[in-house]
Amino acid sequence: MAKKRRETRDTDGLSVAQEEVKANASNSKVLKEIQHSAGGSARMSLLILVSIFTCSASVMYLVYRNFPELSDDEMEKIKIPKDMDDAKALGTVLSKYKDTYYTQVLVAYFATYVFLQTFAIPGSIFLSILSGYLYPFPLALFLVCLCSGLGASFCYMLSYLVGRPVVYRYLTERAQKWSQQVDKHRNHLINYIIFLRITPFLPNWFINITSPVINVPLGVFFIGTFLGVAPPSFVAINAEEAAAETRVEPVTSPQQLICWLIPTSPLPRLRNMQRSLKLLRIHLVGGGGIAKHSSTTKMHAVVGCS
Repeated sequence: MAKKRRETRDTDGLSVAQEEVKANASNSKVLKEIQHSAGGSARMSLLILVSIFTCSASVMYLVYRNFPELSDDEMEKIKIPKDMDDAKALGTVLSKYKDTYYTQVLVAYFATYVFLQTFAIPGSIFLSILSGYLYPFPLALFLVCLCSGLGASFCYMLSYLVGRPVVYRYLTERAQKWSQQVDKHRNHLINYIIFLRITPFLPNWFINITSPVINVPLGVFFIGTFLGVAPPSFVAINAEEAAAETRVEPVTSPQQLICWLIPTSPLPRLRNMQRSLKLLRIHLVGGGGIAKHSSTTKMHAVVGCS
């Protein structure tokens, strides 16, 4: 009996060891398949992204080719503005042709803005300023909000289709932290997206490419972006007029523009926004609402001062 029991134990131990070996081999095989699949997925994603960008660039070229005939000097000014001087020069040329070729100018502006937003290319802030040159304020504001919402949504969809490997590989930690914040604000997600668009806590490109990964609905994302870009766009559209009234030096870079817009904005109490945002940032990082009485008192004091 004892001998049979020992044989049974040995047999059971051997079978358990064999199962462990098989399980390890199976796990190793699965990991290899996942790694191979991820590599293939990344390559396919890159190929799709390049194809989409090429098609979009071709559309932009067609829009450019269908533009009215311009002189050589005017042709040099038709480019994506990199500073205020470029925006002024481009606005001067487009204003000359806007009445005669209204549709072409509008389509070119719309397509360029959406293209820049879709592929996170710098320069859209100067296009927002340019809209103030070309159109009445209500139309300019609606156009900027619509282009921003559509461009960001296209970037969202690109990330959903082909950008996940990039987010998983390079932005995992930041995406996880933001996912925790999104979960805390899941019940009022539109308000949270609007807040992020108004404030400089997270780069817009980061919001665009990580939102589909952390399950932010596209409809909520579009509405939050459309409404959230309105306040800064309000300032940008009126930038030239405000600059003339305050007699400031010309702005020649996006960094100078951002620093200049806050203190010269026509919005009430906007000059105190920077200090308010610092306090809000502390509470955002800490999570949850404003719990400490001292912090609440400080924030009310900052927002309330004139």
